[in-house]
Amino acid sequence: MVQHTIGLAPLTREAFKPFGDVIETDGARKFSINNGAIERFHDLARIDIGDDPDCVPLLSIAQCNQATSLPFRIRLVERHPLASQAFYPLFDKPMIVAVAPDCEEVAPDTLTGFYTNGKQGINFHRNVWHIPLIALEQGQQFVIVDRGGSGNNCEEFHFDSADELILQRIE
Repeated sequence: MVQHTIGLAPLTREAFKPFGDVIETDGARKFSINNGAIERFHDLARIDIGDDPDCVPLLSIAQCNQATSLPFRIRLVERHPLASQAFYPLFDKPMIVAVAPDCEEVAPDTLTGFYTNGKQGINFHRNVWHIPLIALEQGQQFVIVDRGGSGNNCEEFHFDSADELILQRIE
């Protein structure tokens, strides 16, 4: 068995730019609404649902029923060829993300890992490979924005069982 370690780096807009958008209020464009009572952080991610007129954007909430701990063994990644997909935590809890660029077969050395500060979400661009959503704490909830409609918008890539891909935070 060949072991590959994917280290987790802090999530930044610049580092994540090839894969999607970081959703956070720090540094975001903002303006007051409702006679100054509310601060709106505007246009935090580019939601892409494709050009099929029968497709609609979906807003959902996911709740973690089983916590994941680090180090974590990656067995598969997925991508969405028809639209983007966004996740934003509802609680101030960090999440981990691992991504790879658009390609036919994902090699272990193409994966990049990130950890959030608990107040950041992510929006995966179309065709970006990523680990499925996992949470570090049971009960953690996420807002999900993605595409509803016809067509297969989820492809999976399973790693060779001879490869052991370990995602861990490196201090």
